Amino acid sequence: MSSLAEPPASRAPSRSPARTPALPPASGPSRCRGERRRNASDAGADLGAVQDTQLRSVDLNHVIKLLEDSDSKDLEKEQLKTLKKVVKHFENGLPLKDLEQIIEILNLCAEKMNEQEAFTEPLCELIKLCGLPFQKKKSSDEVSYSVSVSKSIAQLGYLMRVPSSQVRIQICKCIVSFYNMELPRKQLSGYQPTSANYKIQMAELGGLAETLVLSLALVENQLTAKLWVLKALQHLSSSGVNCRLMMKAQAASRLCLYLNGVDPSGQLVFRSSEILWNLLEHTSKEEVITQLSSLECVHALKEVFVDILMHGFRHYDRQLRNDLLVIAILLAENPAAPMIASIYIKIPNPLVKGIKLTYSYEDFEMKKLLFNVIGVLSKDPSVSLFVLTLQLLGENDVMPALLYYVKPNQKPGFHDWSAAQYEELQLHAIAILASVAPFLVDKYLSCQANTLLLVFLEWCVGQDPFFGQGNSFHGRGGRGNKLAQMRHSLRVLRSVVSLYDDAVNLNLCDQGAISQLLDILKYAANKSKEKEDAILLEIEADILFILSALCENDLHRKELFSYEGVDILIPFIQMDPKKLYSGLGHNHLLFTALDCLWSCVIGCYIAEDYFLEKQGIFLLLDLLALKQKNLCNIILGILVEFCDNPKTTSHISTWRGEKDQTAANLLIQLWRQEELELGVKRDQYGRLVDMEKPIASSFQKQQEVIPIPANCPSFAIMEISENIRAKLYSLLCKLGFENLPGLSAKDFVTLAIIRHYIDFKVGEVWSELCAELKEEFRPVGSDEEALKVILEVSEDTGRMVAALQTEVLESQHHQEIQEEEKAYTKIQARNKQREIVNKSWENFLTRTSNYEALKKAKRLQEKSIEASRCKLKTQNGAVHSTDIKGLGTTV
Repeated sequence: MSSLAEPPASRAPSRSPARTPALPPASGPSRCRGERRRNASDAGADLGAVQDTQLRSVDLNHVIKLLEDSDSKDLEKEQLKTLKKVVKHFENGLPLKDLEQIIEILNLCAEKMNEQEAFTEPLCELIKLCGLPFQKKKSSDEVSYSVSVSKSIAQLGYLMRVPSSQVRIQICKCIVSFYNMELPRKQLSGYQPTSANYKIQMAELGGLAETLVLSLALVENQLTAKLWVLKALQHLSSSGVNCRLMMKAQAASRLCLYLNGVDPSGQLVFRSSEILWNLLEHTSKEEVITQLSSLECVHALKEVFVDILMHGFRHYDRQLRNDLLVIAILLAENPAAPMIASIYIKIPNPLVKGIKLTYSYEDFEMKKLLFNVIGVLSKDPSVSLFVLTLQLLGENDVMPALLYYVKPNQKPGFHDWSAAQYEELQLHAIAILASVAPFLVDKYLSCQANTLLLVFLEWCVGQDPFFGQGNSFHGRGGRGNKLAQMRHSLRVLRSVVSLYDDAVNLNLCDQGAISQLLDILKYAANKSKEKEDAILLEIEADILFILSALCENDLHRKELFSYEGVDILIPFIQMDPKKLYSGLGHNHLLFTALDCLWSCVIGCYIAEDYFLEKQGIFLLLDLLALKQKNLCNIILGILVEFCDNPKTTSHISTWRGEKDQTAANLLIQLWRQEELELGVKRDQYGRLVDMEKPIASSFQKQQEVIPIPANCPSFAIMEISENIRAKLYSLLCKLGFENLPGLSAKDFVTLAIIRHYIDFKVGEVWSELCAELKEEFRPVGSDEEALKVILEVSEDTGRMVAALQTEVLESQHHQEIQEEEKAYTKIQARNKQREIVNKSWENFLTRTSNYEALKKAKRLQEKSIEASRCKLKTQNGAVHSTDIKGLGTTV
């Protein structure tokens, strides 16, 4: 491999050989302890000096020159002798400063090995020295020599080019020793070993992992060497940096292709799978799966999996089998993986009969993984593979295997799954059934799946003692109860009824599903009163959806739903609006309840009348009064449909909201709010502004003229379904535009527009038609005149409505002036009366405080009395005096 070849490291500058000083003479016996201690210290220093001298005694430059000299064959013995001396000299570790020269010596030995095999042993011994801890004099040496050390370690990888299994194995052993560092028996004086992770970091820096992956091609036919390379890669793949380097060398696909090699020990598959897992954990999962998605890799994984499945009985084999199955699941999720369905589903299926599984934990995990495989394959986006997958799923009896778990857990025996394991498998199987059942409807019906599910749901609401563990992913919310089982069973029914398949729905209804589902809904609603949670709300929503799908367009089923169903629906519609923002799912539950009302009640007069008796229309209008955009559309649609019942309009007219608001006022307010959001032009009083397009939204006006086929709706037509104005118009038509209570002048101005909504919409369509014609054709004179008249009619309608609006506003203004005058007259009369009262009070005070004024008042009183008497005297009539004797006041 040319990619593995790299020129040897550059030579270090030559150094003169160091002189060896003479050893000091042995000292005589000491006379005292202090002298012995001094002599011991001096002896230690002398010994260190000797070792340092010995360390410098080998001239590596001389060794390099000796190895480069190839003129004489007689030098071989001397070269080998010198190499042994070098090995002996550095048996306690290589100093960092000498590492470059050692690597150069290694490269020279590798070159000589091509002709002289005698260099194999010294080369291996030198490589073994690289596995010992490097030696440093100063702590800063690790940083100072980092570049040269990383390049030197990289050279170890390039030595894999040497065509010798012994050398390659020794290189791998050296790399493995990086992770299991053992200190030499003796330490060099003045030196200390580098830190434990230093070599690992330098290997990452030098890119050793990538080189080692490329070397796999060199040991393809050498099993022992290959296993050692995999062992080294297994250690290297514990690092994210190394994993990324390995992925650059296509490590995933290379490893996968070697899986099927002959290996009695089983290490080949084990180490390869461990490396693949490390690559998945430390790098991009998508990139690894992409490398494994070739047909060769998929077949290799399948062959290994089948081999372990059929012949592996050890604990280790079962773990390895499961690991490979997980990788297969990840591959199945990739649309680019070729024919994964046919490759894996055609193998013997442990879910049914093919292979006898034990009750070990590994086999328990395998069952769950097989469920996952089925779930993933049923979601294959490729049409051709999807059809093939469905065919294979049907042929391999996957449906009966999944339905096997749709039953209560029997009391487990000594050798069976534990209760917790069975529950987890049960919930997982039913969850996968929800994904598979819609695609295997015939198989679903032939296995009597509806019957099994309904019986299972009956057990879920029964009183049989059951204590769910709720400790799995699918068991959420099911601890101590059967809610998890109920939840997943209803999901299966929801998935199949959503197909609106007549055979499935008829089969369900013939078995009394509507009545049973209503009972379960009542059960769940009562549970929610105790404590609301997301699981219960989801259960209720699913039941409502199933009932909607079953009863839609079938009068008999609606009658079965009618009384009991309406009683259950009413509390959902009465839901506290504050709960809609709880985040538990009340919003979804309310929508499904409204959908159920539309599908199960409307169209059946018995159910409609009962809903009206329960004041259901009032509840709908209360919800509509919240003016929530997402609720208005569906509620208005329900009200429009309900208005086909002649009793409905009186209920709508009778309704009163907050501050005595009427339904007509609410509908008109919603119209104004909708037009504001659409950007329809109106003046400050709400009158029409644009007579050509009086109700067009800002988006409509921005659209260019685009000729479209006759069978495609134009913007004016599509706009009808995209907002609520058409429904508001329909409702007001049902209520009538005359004598609507609780409306203000502003409401009447808006009502004039609503009344002519259809006229304006027809004008919009004609306007679009004219614009399209002029883009491609030139109408003849008579047609052009006709189009002109039609458009003028629309504009005249707009002007007429604008005039009516102005008249309403003027009438309102005149009425306001009259009311203002009446109010002013009342104020004047009230002020005049107040002045009279004040003046009378002042006169009274004057009479009580001023005697002359009192006398004057007395005289005026007497004069007035006298003037009031009749002038003609009555004969024989009694005359009475009007004065009261002793009175001192004129009151």
